[in-house]
Amino acid sequence: MTVKLNETALKHARSLVRDGAVVKDERDAWSEDAPSADQENAFIEKHGYAEYAKWHLGVDSDASEDTKGRYSFPYGDFSKVHRCGVISAESRAGQYDHDDIEKALKGLLESIDD
Repeated sequence: MTVKLNETALKHARSLVRDGAVVKDERDAWSEDAPSADQENAFIEKHGYAEYAKWHLGVDSDASEDTKGRYSFPYGDFSKVHRCGVISAESRAGQYDHDDIEKALKGLLESIDD
């Protein structure tokens, strides 16, 4: 598995934060706020994988393109960035030694908290 930073997703997230499309929720809220598998499937059906990818800061180039397994480190609910999602993703990126993704998420969190 070769997970790399999804630069397109990072630009999308920064744009959303800049535009104020942010939910400044609590650290532990991601388990409630994260999109369900059914919500993910409905989003993919309506918008496709290219749009789905924009909501994930990790992309595994070894995984098949049109699969959810290709994308990791979600940060929002397909309309807004969730602070709790960014925190959760940053923690997991650090845990699995994805330093570039962790650094990007830390910067995103700083932008949210400013």
